[in-house]
Order: sequence, then structure tokens, then C-alpha cells
Amino acid sequence: MSKKMIIAGGGTGGHIFPAIAIAHALQQRDPSIQILFVGARGKMEMEKVPEAGYEIKGLDIAGFNRSSLIKNITLPFKLIKSFFQVRKIFQSFRPDAVIGVGGYSTFPVLRYAQSKGIPTFIHESNSFAGKANIMLGKNATKVFTATDGMERFFPAEKILVTGNPVRQAIGAMNTGREQALQYFSLSPDKLTVLVVGGSLGARSINEAVIAHIEDLLKAGLQVIWQTGKTLSKEAMEIAVEHREVWANPFITEMQYAYAAADMIVARAGAMTVAEICVAKKPVIFVPYPFASEDHQTVNALQLVNKGAAWMVKDSDAKDQVVEKVIALAKDAATRRYMSETLAGLSVTDADKRVANEILKTI
Repeated sequence: MSKKMIIAGGGTGGHIFPAIAIAHALQQRDPSIQILFVGARGKMEMEKVPEAGYEIKGLDIAGFNRSSLIKNITLPFKLIKSFFQVRKIFQSFRPDAVIGVGGYSTFPVLRYAQSKGIPTFIHESNSFAGKANIMLGKNATKVFTATDGMERFFPAEKILVTGNPVRQAIGAMNTGREQALQYFSLSPDKLTVLVVGGSLGARSINEAVIAHIEDLLKAGLQVIWQTGKTLSKEAMEIAVEHREVWANPFITEMQYAYAAADMIVARAGAMTVAEICVAKKPVIFVPYPFASEDHQTVNALQLVNKGAAWMVKDSDAKDQVVEKVIALAKDAATRRYMSETLAGLSVTDADKRVANEILKTI
């Protein structure tokens, strides 16, 4: 009998891409496995998962809104409704195991699976665990973590440190710098800065580049710029005026962007951190300050404390980011040291580690 797996979670690329990488690894190990994703309606996973070739069911669920408490009035009703939707999905699909990667849909799906005695696995991508995952971890079969030191969140005997699964194309990284620069119509003779605010964009980073684009170009740099939705129109207008700037709301072929880059400016979501370690490119992190428990700063500091990255606070981004980029561009020795240190932190087989452990356990 072929095994059936549900993978639950999403919301951002940082949850979706590792989930898809785990699904691929499971199917490579056992092509007969049937995989069903469960996500939140209206979120990014409803588009990205089918693009990767998997079926997904959507729940009517939302998270706690910290900025507008009035919007939380309907939350209990949504949660109750989602449990009924989950029950229906389980009755028709009958999974052998459930994997949660974080995001709104993880909690009702794993909670229901645990109530039915179905093996549950959690992948915690951040260095600071989310509240839902901490609650679910007590009854999970195994908890896969990106970093060590997670015993303060989960039972020590359930933890397996696997690292974060990165997208296959980035894990392979078989694109040369010149070929990648051609893809963006940029010059092989200039240092290239990749500016990326995660899958949803980053206003403070975009504002910093818009304010100081002339300084970047004067310093002889060229820019690949994933804007996200915020300020994308302004960024695209700059790209039309300056051939040294390539801008787009979303980069689908991210492996080309990493291969082309000599330096990176980025948020410090767990997925971004993992991919930068694999790409081995010097980086200046601007952590998103409103992430729960400020976990992006915790993620960034893991690299900063080892000399593998620099960090600028979000509130200082507009004044300091471009200045730091130009300073790093002039400092080849620091860039070399960062690359070497990142190479030591790189994990390219996390998806296989997770898949092997799941298949061994069920």
C-alpha cells in the first residue's frame, strides 16, 4: 500500500519552499507516496504549491492580528470552521502521517492528527520557535530544527537538527556568474548587489535603495532588485532609467540571482538565511522588526556573531544600508572571509534528512 502524507502550512516563501523541497525528497525516496498539501485560502501557497505539481486544499483560517485587535473578533469562528474542514479532508484522504512547516494551517491540521493518534512531524525553520509549534511539539513524533539549542522550546528527545531545506535549484547551484548576469542583462565587469526583501518585499530596504540609488551607481555597482509588492512601481521606473539596475516584484529563477550576486541585502527569514549560506555570498541583513518574538534578528545574529554577515536595524536602514553596501564592496578581504564562513554553515541535504527520518518512523 502506498503511503499518504499531508503537508500543512504556508503563508510565506519561508514556509512554502521548504515544504515543497520535503515533498520532492519524499517522492524521490518512494515514488508511490501520495502527498496532499493543506494551506490557508488566499495565501501564497494556494498558487505556489500547484505550480510545483501538488494538490492543495485551502482552509478558511487567519492568524492573530497584532496591529488591529478588532479584526480578531472572527478568529474563534474561523478556527472552529477550519477544524470541521480538516476533519473532512482527513476522512476522505486518510493520511499515514502529517508534516507541519509553520503558518496558519499547521495548527488545526496537526492538532486534529494528534487527536486521532496519527504520527505528526514538525519542521521549525527559525531559531526562535513559534507558539503554535511549541504547543504541537509536546505530542509530535519528531521535531526537525534548523539550528541547535532548541531544547528550550521542544522536548530534547524529539529534536533532530536537520538544517533548513532549500529549493532544489539553489541547492544544486550549477549556474556560473557570467551566465547568470546575462539572464539579468548586466555587466560581468561590475560588482553586483542583490537586494531581496523576501517573498512579500521589504519597505525599509526598498526606500533605502530608492533614496540612495545614485550613490550605489557612482560607486560602480549594479543592482538586481526583488522589490516584492511595496514600491515596485518606483523601482521599475529606476530600472528603466538605469541599465545597471534590474528590478521586478518577484524573482522566479532565484538561483540565477544568487549566482550573479557578489553581495546581498536581505531580510533574515529562516529560508533566506539558509539559501544565503548555500550561495556563500556576503550579506547585510535588515531583519523585519515585527516578526513574532523578533525571530529574524535572532536568525541574523547566528551569522553575524560568526563574522559571516553584517546587520542593520530596520529603523536605520534608510540612512545606513547603502553606506554599508559601498563599504563592503570596497573590502574584498571581509567579503572573502564571509564567504568562507558561510560555506561552513551551508546545508544542502536537509530535505533528504527530513524525508529519510519520516519514512523510517512511520
